[in-house]
This record gives sequence, structure tokens and C-alpha cells, in this order.
Amino acid sequence: MERRSFLRNLAFTAAAAQAALGQQSGSSATAPTSSAGPVRIPRVTNPGELRGEMLYRKFGSTGETVSAIGLGGSHIGKPALNQAAAIRLMHQAIDRGITFMDNCWDYNEGRSERWMGDALAEGGYRNKIFLMTKIDGRDKNNATDQLNDSLSRLRTDRIDLVQFHEILRFDDPDRIFREGGAWEALLAAKKAGKLRFIGFTGHKDPHVHLYMLEVAAKHGFSFDAVLMPSNLMDAHFRSFAQLVMPKLVEQKIGIQTMKPFCGGDGIILKSGAIRNPIDCLHYALNLPTDVVITGIDKPEILDQAFQAAKTFKPLAEQEFSALLTTTAHVAETGQYELFKVSAHFDGTARHPDWLGGDDPSVQKLAPEPAG
Repeated sequence: MERRSFLRNLAFTAAAAQAALGQQSGSSATAPTSSAGPVRIPRVTNPGELRGEMLYRKFGSTGETVSAIGLGGSHIGKPALNQAAAIRLMHQAIDRGITFMDNCWDYNEGRSERWMGDALAEGGYRNKIFLMTKIDGRDKNNATDQLNDSLSRLRTDRIDLVQFHEILRFDDPDRIFREGGAWEALLAAKKAGKLRFIGFTGHKDPHVHLYMLEVAAKHGFSFDAVLMPSNLMDAHFRSFAQLVMPKLVEQKIGIQTMKPFCGGDGIILKSGAIRNPIDCLHYALNLPTDVVITGIDKPEILDQAFQAAKTFKPLAEQEFSALLTTTAHVAETGQYELFKVSAHFDGTARHPDWLGGDDPSVQKLAPEPAG
């Protein structure tokens, strides 16, 4: 019922999100036009506070201030790094000013969390950062078990932000917010002091993000933070920046973005439309994003992140439009945003057991899965 209502009202939701752009002090009402219509992207006017090599921004309504660039947990646990090199890189990132650390229960079979936990356990590093991780469980029991795993691996008794990971399907919100769903696990954990804030993530379709917000609201719940893709391709195809970001700004929800290079090994650069990686990070920082999470797996990529932060200035309207225009001709089909148009980045699709089984009511109504 809720999903049907959402779909009936989707046009109105999108229109309201677009209308909200004109009410935001950091938005731009004029932008390039694609085959889908005008490209309207909200933008910042205040770059944040530059301290040393890093910019810092307020994180939604949490009362926290975080580095405008965060270190991605997936890359830090890749086989290209050994543990010593990964820990050294994390320490360097924190020493130079990165305070937002991203992770997930399923990254690299738990290696990412373990290595980050070891890094943070040394020299008081845990107290210098804002720690975020994600869980996949859609039911209370799986979510509880995964959260406890993360706490153990990260070697901490409290995680600053825990997020429901990979909200990709319209049934994900329904499963999480049903009786016995995963939201009950995180609410209980918050009450017990195991976490401070609750959010969700996803990379597939902005309409699923909007539905997640709607279902949460119907249960009297408001998220502290949301994570979504943001890059120079997104503006032209199934755009999170156009549809979701205005709603988050309106509700003062913390905005995290990811995949500034379209994921993987700089996929956006392979399009030929963008040649300077700093442009990708500057674009993401031009949006009302509190923190841009990027993969950092070598010292030169760490240097690149700090270079982007140090040199960032909000673009003038004409400059911003020109930058978007460079990708319009290659972005309209989503061919370089594989996380939207393929299952390549969908870990929970390859491992449905991470989500947990069906609710008992489903099994009662339909004992045998449909063929």
C-alpha cells in the first residue's frame, strides 16, 4: 500500500524537490539542459572552514563538524594494500586533517573494519575522528549481529554513525521498518549507547531513496544522515543531486556523497569527457554535501584529496554550467555509472543471505518460493 501510494505521488515528490531548489540560499536555478529537461542542481555558497590542508563542514543537524572529504573504507582493505601500509595511510590521513572515516560490515570480508580498528586503537586516533559504518541486515536479529561484529572489529564501544547499507530495492524500506525489522535493532543499540546517529545508503535509484524517507516518516522516524552517489555524470541520469539532495537540505539531514569518480578505478576518467580528477572532487564539493567520501589507497591519492580541499572555491554559475556540459553527451544513458545500470557494485544482490530471511508472515502466506 505504501509503495503504491509513493509511486502515484512520485511526480509530485520530484516536482516538490525541484521547487525547493529555488528556496535554498546555496542553489542555482540556471543550468544546462539535457534530454530529460533542465539540469537543476543545488549548490553551496559557503565552501566551509579551511584549517590547514582540509575543509570542514557542519554535518546536518547532528551538531558535529566533519572534514569535507572522508576516507572510504572499501579501498583501504583492498588486496593492493597490506595491513601495515593501510594503517600508515589512515594515520597520515588523520594527521593531515581527515576526520570522517567510512566503513561497512561487508567490506573485504571484514578486513576493512579490522584494519581500521587496529589503526584507530593506536595513539588515541579513535578520539580524533567521526566513525561511520554500515550494516546489511534487514531484520532485527541480523542487524544486531552485524552491528556487534562491527563494534568488535573496529575495537570501539560506540560508532558515531551506523547506516542501513545498499537500499537498492523498493522492498528494502518495507523490510527494515516492519515489526521485527532492522530499525528496531539500531534504535535499541542507540539507546544502549552503541551508536549515536542513524542513516542509510544506496547507489541505484533516487526514487528508492525518496521512498525510504517516506516510509521512515510514516513510522515517525527521521534519519540523521543519507549517503548517495554524486559525480559529474549523475546530473544527467536518474539524478540523486536533482531529486534527493533538495529534500535532505530541506529536512536538514546530513548529506554524504560517494563515487565522485563513478566508482572503481576512476571510471569517469575513462569516458574522456573529464581529464582532471580534481574537477571531479571540486564538483562534489560544490553541492551542499557535508562530506565527500572517496577511495584512498595510495599516498598520491591522499595528496589529491587534500589538494582538492585546499584549492576548492564555489564555482560561479557559468563555470558550474560549463563543467556539467562537458559530460552531458556521455552521461545520459548511465553507461559510466555502472552502480545504477548494472549489478557490478551490488554486494547484497550477490549475497542475499546478508539481508536475512523472509519475515515469518511471508513464509506463512507463501511457504514455497515462486519459481
